[in-house]
Amino acid sequence: MSKDALKQVAATPEHPAYDTLVSRLKPRKQREDDFRSPFMRDYTRILHSMAYRRLKHKTQVFFNVSNDHICTRIEHVLHVESVSHIIAAYLGLNTELTSAIAIGHDLGHAPFGHQGESNLDALSKKYLGKRFWHEQNGVRFADKLELLEDGQLHYKTLNLTYAVRDGIISHCGEVDESHLIPRSNFCSLDEITSPGAVQPATWEGCVVKLSDKISYLGRDIADAVSMGFLSDNELKILSRIATQYGMEALNTTAIINKMITDVCAHSNVDAGITMSHEIMSLLDDIKRFNYDYIYLNPKLEPFRRYSQLVITELFEVLYRHFAGPDTIRVLIENSKSYPLLFDQFAHWLAKYTTLDLSAFSWGQDTMRLYENEKVYGDLSDEKVYVQAILDYLSGMSDSYALKVFEELISY
Repeated sequence: MSKDALKQVAATPEHPAYDTLVSRLKPRKQREDDFRSPFMRDYTRILHSMAYRRLKHKTQVFFNVSNDHICTRIEHVLHVESVSHIIAAYLGLNTELTSAIAIGHDLGHAPFGHQGESNLDALSKKYLGKRFWHEQNGVRFADKLELLEDGQLHYKTLNLTYAVRDGIISHCGEVDESHLIPRSNFCSLDEITSPGAVQPATWEGCVVKLSDKISYLGRDIADAVSMGFLSDNELKILSRIATQYGMEALNTTAIINKMITDVCAHSNVDAGITMSHEIMSLLDDIKRFNYDYIYLNPKLEPFRRYSQLVITELFEVLYRHFAGPDTIRVLIENSKSYPLLFDQFAHWLAKYTTLDLSAFSWGQDTMRLYENEKVYGDLSDEKVYVQAILDYLSGMSDSYALKVFEELISY
């Protein structure tokens, strides 16, 4: 076990590509009194964003918006930050970068967990002919949709560094890989067209990618056990896996400790961010158990159908009210039917359009204060409007999606 084994390749000012790693889509002037590094600025911008806050009401695996003891998406994100920080600190990597990637890595996650993502993917393929995947959506939110108020009360995008944006889009941990080594090129992130297609561009991004997997496996088991989700026979299978690897139990504490220690012991410049063969086999066995008895469990089928109903119906009612450049006016005029959904969606759309909004009482302020890219143009393109609906739905929390769905079934 070699402490600081990766210090020489850390994303610090000494890194040969540091200027690229800290570059932003829009250059920003460093405040004279600001001692924060570029990555720490990214961390705080994500922390203050609404997209991050909404993660506390988004499903991780088990849908239960009123149960404080069930892991939500924001708790998972904090687990990833914790695990990646420990590994990065030991290996001598930049912990500010791992923290920023970690808390931002699921900004693009849909409501209702991976089931919600699957529903949005189906809608995107049907209406736009392209995939929806949360890693890419996370960068879309950071680059174009999530807005923060600056010191002059104007709203602008997060404008994160390349290294953090890259860590978000390339964090997919579903592809089983035993050695993670950063890719050698700094391609435009628009060129990454599918999850898991490339490795992160930094060693820190690779740490977050593996930490994502380490973090969710144990906690998902803990939730399943606490909810009585697993049968006695399934608990026996879990116990046999633990015994096979010389462990007394397979819970969050035991899994995280064993895997963090192993990653720190075996990772280096030549081997990459890696585990021993034994612990990689353990990870694969746990993952297989979770898929067989938790993620694909028929007990989750009612939730899958319910979340599909909610997302599909919300999409359809918004889609039916497309009226080109008059869409915002039409939504507001019909807001008596669905006051929360239509009114808030209209106001949300307005921030991203080039339309003259002066006819609305709030229009002048919107045009003056929002200095972000107007990604929806004048709303004349129906496909652009479909993208706007998908953007809006993907940003919803579970609780908000259910609240506006209630409007659809209330008379």
